[in-house]
Order: sequence, then C-alpha cells, then structure tokens
Amino acid sequence: MPFHIVDLFAGPGGLDMAAVALGVEEVVGVEWDAGACATRERAGLLTRQGDVRDFGPADFPKSNVLAGGPPCQTFTVAGHGAGRRALDDVLKFVGRLVDRDKWSNIATDLAEMEDERTGLVLQPLHWALEAIDNPDLKAYEAIVLEQVPAVLPVWEAYADALSHEGYTVDVDVLRTEEFGVPQTRRRAILIARRGSQPVRLPAPTHQRYRSGTETASEDGLLQVAMPQKWVSMGEALPDREGPFTVISNYGTGGNPKARGERRSDQPSATVTGKISRNRVVGSDGRDLERFSFSEAGRLQTFPAAYPWSGKDVSQQIGNAVPPRLGMHVLSAALGLRVPSEAAFERLATWKPKSAPEELQTADV
Repeated sequence: MPFHIVDLFAGPGGLDMAAVALGVEEVVGVEWDAGACATRERAGLLTRQGDVRDFGPADFPKSNVLAGGPPCQTFTVAGHGAGRRALDDVLKFVGRLVDRDKWSNIATDLAEMEDERTGLVLQPLHWALEAIDNPDLKAYEAIVLEQVPAVLPVWEAYADALSHEGYTVDVDVLRTEEFGVPQTRRRAILIARRGSQPVRLPAPTHQRYRSGTETASEDGLLQVAMPQKWVSMGEALPDREGPFTVISNYGTGGNPKARGERRSDQPSATVTGKISRNRVVGSDGRDLERFSFSEAGRLQTFPAAYPWSGKDVSQQIGNAVPPRLGMHVLSAALGLRVPSEAAFERLATWKPKSAPEELQTADV
C-alpha cells in the first residue's frame, strides 16, 4: 500500500526525513513557525504553513497516515500545580471527543483556558475521529504520535479511544540511545494501525546508556543479546577535535549550579533548544568552538548537510524528532521491516537538491 503521511506540528522535518529515508511515497508537514518552515523549504519538504487548528483531514485527502508531536510546554511539569491541572483538563476533553461532543463546544471551552496550547495536544485525536466519522473521508491506516514522557497519560487515553475505533495500539516511553541516536532522550510514543493485525513499538537495537555501568543491564548482567553499543558523541562527530567534554550552560532540577557534563566517548545529554549555550572543553581544559548547527543536528541524527535556516535554529533542533528514531517508529507503525543499514546511510548522506556549496560539500 502506498503511504501518504500528514505530519501535524511537523517542525523542521525530523519525521519527514525519516519517511524520505524509508522511501515513503509522500509526507506533508503542517507547521506554523516561520523559522522551521524556512528550514523545510530549503530541504525541499512539502509544507503547509499555518495553525493546525485551521486545517483538517479534508485538506489532505490523499493522506492515509497521521503523525504528530503537539507542543508540550504545559505538560513538562505534570504532577506539579499547573502541569497537573493541564493534564487533567486534557484527559477530560479526550473523553468528550470520544463521546462525540461537538468540536465547536470543545473549542469554545478550550479558548477560555489559561494556556491555549493545552488544547493543541487534542488535535491528532480530533483529526483521527473526524476522518472516521466523515463519510467523505477514509479512516487513517496508521497513526504515529511523539512527545515528552509527561504526555504518556494522554497517549494512553488516546490508545483506549482508538482501540474502540478499530485500531490496534501500542504506547510506551522509548529511549533514543537504544535506537542508535547519540544522545539520551526519552520520548512517549504511540503507534496505531487500522484493523486487527497486532502492532508493536520497535524493539531496541542498541544498549541502554547508564553512567558508571555503561554495558550493564538493569539486573547487572551484560546485554549479550544486544551486541550494538550506544553511539557516542565522538562517533557521531568524527571531524570534531577530541577528546572533549560538553558542559551544560544551564542547571538541572532548578539548580543553576547543577550543570551536567558528558564526555565525547559518551552519548550527548538530551539535545534541547539551549544546546548552542553549552561549553565544549578540550582535554587540556581550554574552550573549543561550541557545536555548530550541523553538529547539533547530527546529535539528533539529521544529515550533516541539513540546511538549517530562519530564526531560533537551536530551538528547531531541540524540538525535532530524531530522524533515526522516527525511522524505527514509522517502520513499526506501517508494518515495514526494521530499517536497513542502507536506509540509515541514505539518511546520513542526504543532501538538499539546491543547497549552497558549503552544504553540498559538508563532511558526512
């Protein structure tokens, strides 16, 4: 079956690049941020710029796969104050959607909320149910959703709803280093497929990183069944002078003094929109050049020649889906084989068709 993906909140193109490397027929992203759209344009990715809420399934009649990673700011502190309330509110709205309350009623109530972004996480389910209920449309064959771990309860509510709409669903938190991404990043993932055929999240292909016990499993035994070790920053950035240490320029846990450090023979910490502020220090203690956009993108597994453009590029990179993880997740959702090394090579060596000379000749 030919696959045509509509990617909501598509960002600079992480999932799109995964689809390109897998040979998916078409993927079009919906994205409002001008900077991300500028990057997508230079990368040659199909894009509809605008607010997801201004579109619907009828605007993408060819699309038979729905993907999305809605903004998550109001959930990053779930379990504490406003974040917990936002999560509770969204779960109530999920119930109203499933009960087929009119979207106009829900939209009116959402507009009165303190943070309007809270309702954006409802959009993928709204699209999925609209495609099911509209006699002029076809239900999506597959659905892929991705966000921070705090959103897992929402995805679990989605899973329950979709299972009653004729989908088989799997949902959990995946660790990016277990799929060959050179950073420790946790993401809540949902995949769903229309019909009764079982669907399962992808199985890890690499070892989990644990500081101090880098090759041990949770029970202390060596992971002999998983021969591939996680990928380090040094391996991902072979042209970077090393060895080096990355020192976060911001604190963790609310403590500005708790600045994390990772060596070049370890995976990167989670790549965020603040990556350009991180210090990179050589073995002799001197400051080296900070990560370029290309290097930061490679820690997310974007191609070295990816044409980052527009404003807030660091934020674009930090918000993006790591394409290599996306390849594993899409393959599982679409019923494809585990991505081949040839597919990963296509991703790593990809170049835009009309890139400037310095990008065309970038070292990959």
